[in-house]
Amino acid sequence: MTESIRLPAAALKPSTVALPGSKSISNRTLLLAALSDNTCEIHSLLKSDDTDRMLEALQALGVKLEFLSDGRLKVHGCGGRFPNQSADLFLGNAGTAFRPLTAVLAVLGGDYHLHGVPRMHERPIGDLVDALRIAGADVRYLGNENYPPLQINRRADNGVRTIPIKGNVSSQFLTALLMALPLTGEAFAIEMVGELISKPYIDITLKLMAQFGVNVENRGYRVFNIPAGARYHAPENVYVEGDASSASYFLAAGLLSGHPVRVTGIGRNSIQGDVAFAHELEKIGAAVVWGDNFIEVSRPAGQAVLPFDLDANHIPDAAMTLAVVALAAGAPCSLRNIGSWRVKETDRIAAMAAELRKVGATVTEEPEAIRITPPAALTPDAEIDTYDDHRMAMCFSLVSLLGVPVVINDPKCTHKTFPTYFDVFASLRK
Repeated sequence: MTESIRLPAAALKPSTVALPGSKSISNRTLLLAALSDNTCEIHSLLKSDDTDRMLEALQALGVKLEFLSDGRLKVHGCGGRFPNQSADLFLGNAGTAFRPLTAVLAVLGGDYHLHGVPRMHERPIGDLVDALRIAGADVRYLGNENYPPLQINRRADNGVRTIPIKGNVSSQFLTALLMALPLTGEAFAIEMVGELISKPYIDITLKLMAQFGVNVENRGYRVFNIPAGARYHAPENVYVEGDASSASYFLAAGLLSGHPVRVTGIGRNSIQGDVAFAHELEKIGAAVVWGDNFIEVSRPAGQAVLPFDLDANHIPDAAMTLAVVALAAGAPCSLRNIGSWRVKETDRIAAMAAELRKVGATVTEEPEAIRITPPAALTPDAEIDTYDDHRMAMCFSLVSLLGVPVVINDPKCTHKTFPTYFDVFASLRK
């Protein structure tokens, strides 16, 4: 029988939440540190299933890791070449580990088997593999064409230095290529084919690469130029920002409850695009206060939650939270340009539509959009299925702030990025 948790209808008290480290930054930082030609200490690294899969993979590849006190991690960089040229890597459902490791190992070459849970084998990777093959990589599908699992063999440098890649399925494909190609020491131009989605995630990649000594020229998100002679050199200490996507649930709680909720670990200078979620809340009735290391959201007395029609391409993960916020808007709401939801941990458009209907909403599901009409009254004690998707569980916890209890099935799926989420959420209640 599926484990579940019942969240009672609740009001919140003014609260402060210290965010866990960003998943996107944590896994990128781990890989860049491992590829550097020196040693660094990483502070505030996220402890989660996804980062555990990356750490296991790096250790299997021969990277020396030292787990220090206070959650610090010392990574002994391997100078751009992993000691182990052969490895079998299980990466669960961690896209932020699977995609970059695929590119790095394909560029370096070796004898590597990459695989994951069944859902990972349903998440497309063909656009990345096509680009890597143009660069001379030998990557083979072991199951269905264009999907993991993968076998990676030796790369043959064919002299090609301009690599086209599609960016309309996942920005992680471009991130992977950007992080991998500097390991060749050659100059490359990466050319986008079609529209690039989720550009703020590419900004994270470029800023972190620069922090590790590799500066990429970004020509309007159409062409990315990697310089010759690049090598990764880590800062002595790296500090991981709090997770801006995880912040969205608590910031939305501040809007829905009316009481101020402050998150710490991110602020006005964050490199994560999902901090823009706070701006979207401001448009629909929130009062937002920005600090250097915090964001605080509340809702002024008498201010309603306003309906919205949002192109959410710039905040695809955080936009899921708005789908539940729509239940409080009193009028139809739309989230558009979210086709990338289809290839995440689950088909998030279909899953979100199905679960919103359980609480009484009328939902129209489109190929790249979702339209939500809130009910006159929410259905109490709706049993929400989470599809082994951490964000589904965390999003629907917010229903408990709208006057009805809600049951969340498989709450442990939050271990992917936020193992203590439900404990932290409970601490906000009056």
